[in-house]
Amino acid sequence: MPTAADIVSSKPGEIAKIGRDNTVSEAADIMSKAHIGSLVVTDGDKVIGIFTERDVLNRIVAKKRAPEKTYIKDVMTSPVACCCPTTKLAECRSVMTEKRIRHMPVVDDGKLVGMISSGDILALEHQEQQQTIQYLHEYLVEGTR
Repeated sequence: MPTAADIVSSKPGEIAKIGRDNTVSEAADIMSKAHIGSLVVTDGDKVIGIFTERDVLNRIVAKKRAPEKTYIKDVMTSPVACCCPTTKLAECRSVMTEKRIRHMPVVDDGKLVGMISSGDILALEHQEQQQTIQYLHEYLVEGTR
């Protein structure tokens, strides 16, 4: 059964994060340039929240707040649901579905080590299904020759 570590190990690059004292405008700029939907909010190595596209919509746009004058600490989602590298993806999927979230930081010994998304889980499951289909096809079609 795949774990969060399987996804984290396949994702190159830095984990997208931001500090609590940055502005929403700065966060939106980072997210836009990186084509991502969330940033982990950190205080040093500690995960203290998450800031997502949904936060922009519900806590900034809908409330008519000025992004350049609003600080992340005032609009981030906290506490944030996290998992550890050994957490099974089925459990991650279940938590994400139950809490209606799309992004989950991966934390090991209190330190941020990665980020997984519902899209990452779907892509891995799709890949596994394609492998199963290929195996069954070879078994059924080519095995009867």
